[in-house]
Amino acid sequence: MKILIRSAKIICKSSEFHGQTKDVFIENGIISQIGDFVDIEVDEMIEGEDICVSVGWFDMRVHAKEPGHEYKESLESMEETALAGGFSEIALLPNTHPVVQTRESVNYLKRSGEKVKFHPMAAVTLKCEGKDFTEMIDLHEAGAVAFTDGEHPIQNPDIFLKSLQYLTQFGGLLINHPEDTNLTHFGQMHDGTVSTFLGMKGMPQMAEEIMVMRDMKLLEYVLETPFSQGFTDKSILHFSCISSAQTINLVRMGKEMGLPISCDVAAHQLCFTENDLTDFDTNLKVNPPFRTQEDIEALWEGLADGTIDVIVSDHNPQDEESKKLEFDMAEFGIIGLETVFAAINTNNEKLSIKICLISHYLRMYFFMED
Repeated sequence: MKILIRSAKIICKSSEFHGQTKDVFIENGIISQIGDFVDIEVDEMIEGEDICVSVGWFDMRVHAKEPGHEYKESLESMEETALAGGFSEIALLPNTHPVVQTRESVNYLKRSGEKVKFHPMAAVTLKCEGKDFTEMIDLHEAGAVAFTDGEHPIQNPDIFLKSLQYLTQFGGLLINHPEDTNLTHFGQMHDGTVSTFLGMKGMPQMAEEIMVMRDMKLLEYVLETPFSQGFTDKSILHFSCISSAQTINLVRMGKEMGLPISCDVAAHQLCFTENDLTDFDTNLKVNPPFRTQEDIEALWEGLADGTIDVIVSDHNPQDEESKKLEFDMAEFGIIGLETVFAAINTNNEKLSIKICLISHYLRMYFFMED
């Protein structure tokens, strides 16, 4: 298969062609030539305005369903979905069955990716129950890239504090989804006017904001201890899937104070609001829930000024039996690996860069070369 991409802007900082507009010739999935006015007979010609190509992207929040829930999505299917969305590397949450909490489970996931590189994240506590610690140093040495209880926020402040103290010994990263579950118990959507109108139990923003404040305060305490010195040049604590304007202000304040923190936002949080749930579409039932237009605007602003470090898919596929139910009985979760870029590019009003990726062949090549 021979493909020629005409006049594409190349985005790859490690390449001598970075920022240049060139013709790209691909033969059997391998880039054979990059140049000006390439004249070769090909099977497919791709051309258009404002075309860009880039290296494959990295998604740092994907809910793997295998092992345990293969009927929702297999690793093979997840890999093909990632490729279709432009991702060559993905980080996997540990909430499988069994939970990723042993060397064997880390090695299994690392070996499973063929076209896409899988980066397993390991559980902080056994079975992600928030009670007893896993062997984090052993898991780190096995190749776990970060530590998190994934879908389960770490509720116990003592567990959270000791996790930070433990991880600072070897420069590990703690990822927490900020949510005080005591405030969101039985919650179905954002706590606001729409939830009241629909008669749904709400999930208040303060459940997220309180946890962010708590976690930053505990991080401050850890950094005051002598043994933590030396690891403050990079993020120690990462807040995953933030959704409220006040959370962004808190993270911005923490960064200004010099705290080694980072955060991400899910792509779908940039696209929908609580108003999109008035017809009880369970496909839009997610956690954290879609909030207000003011929150969306704050999220875009946080991306624009660098407060938010990463956009993630939070890809969390569910089977039909988990979604085709009454709204309050349906599972949380939405797919996203294939649509992250499209969602961002369609709704982008704040960021100046818009990239139109046009062929998965090129993305596959960049992964193999990288």
